[in-house]
Amino acid sequence: MLALAPSAALLLGCGSKPAPEALRAVRTAEIHYDQSAVTDRYVGTVQSRHEVNEAFRVSGKVVKRRVDVGQKVRGGDVLAVLDDTDYQLAEQAARQQLTAAISQARLAQSDRQRLNALKADGSVSVSDDDKAQTGAQTASATAEAERNQLELARNRLKYTVLRASQSGVVTSVRLEVGEVVAEGQPVVSIANEGEPEIVADLPEDSLATFRNARYEAWLASAPDQRFEVVLRELSPQAAAQTRTYRARLKPSTPRPLPLGATATLLVERSAEEAPAAVIPASALTQSNGQPAVWAVRREGSGAVGTVDLVRVSVHGYRNDEVLVSGPQAGVLVVTAGVQKMAPGMKVALTGAAAGEQTGRAVE
Repeated sequence: MLALAPSAALLLGCGSKPAPEALRAVRTAEIHYDQSAVTDRYVGTVQSRHEVNEAFRVSGKVVKRRVDVGQKVRGGDVLAVLDDTDYQLAEQAARQQLTAAISQARLAQSDRQRLNALKADGSVSVSDDDKAQTGAQTASATAEAERNQLELARNRLKYTVLRASQSGVVTSVRLEVGEVVAEGQPVVSIANEGEPEIVADLPEDSLATFRNARYEAWLASAPDQRFEVVLRELSPQAAAQTRTYRARLKPSTPRPLPLGATATLLVERSAEEAPAAVIPASALTQSNGQPAVWAVRREGSGAVGTVDLVRVSVHGYRNDEVLVSGPQAGVLVVTAGVQKMAPGMKVALTGAAAGEQTGRAVE
């Protein structure tokens, strides 16, 4: 009888059922739609509304440079000077051409007056009189043209001195003494410090709600000093390289801002038309290339649930959070381990999600 005991034990072991596999525990967050305002953040820079790229109106070799980056200038101040030797010679030649043309005009006018006096007694033919009138008119027109050429030569001589067209601060200098610059080549940039703006680049999906938002900004150097700004300009065309749209905003009340400083732009828009729920970014996955989340259907007491893939619409991002819409309010979504989920998979809820039917997001 004792010999049968191990066999009986072996038979009993073969007929027993295996222990059920433990359910995977998941962390969840509840979908809760908020009708309050939604905020977005953008990083921008402080720039001047009026910045001028100064350039010589003639070409030549630089012999003097009077400004450096950061220097403040006033309208009319000399920025740089070109070698004017050739332009002085051109001005002298134009003056001599004018003197010769004036002499020819006086001679032609004298001949015309003399022939006009002889015309009365028939000593001069009509043909000669017409030639004298034409010669006088041609000489007068030539003198006028030479006078204009002299004025142009004087202007080009004057253009060898580059003067500031506005008051402001020099933001860049792109010339050195001895360098040959071309006509119209920007060499000095001057920004007006009196009208600073915050410039930010926006993605295409933010344009629809950006115009009707409320704006607030602060500088990286003074994060505790916030100030309101208003939209002045929104580019109608995207930049070729970044495919973003440039927005320019100015302070609602005049205030000094350091040019080139980094600024944070806070955009507060209404969520009444398209309310969104805030969930951790780790909860977001994809379904056929579209954003989706794993929604949990509770079973029985609520400690166990089944996951299903539900598509969502993404309205924006915040650091480690995402704004979505689609699932019904109160639905639980998996916030960790989404890559290990499968449709119809049973999971164990943890924390408040397991004990409350309308639980809050599990952190």
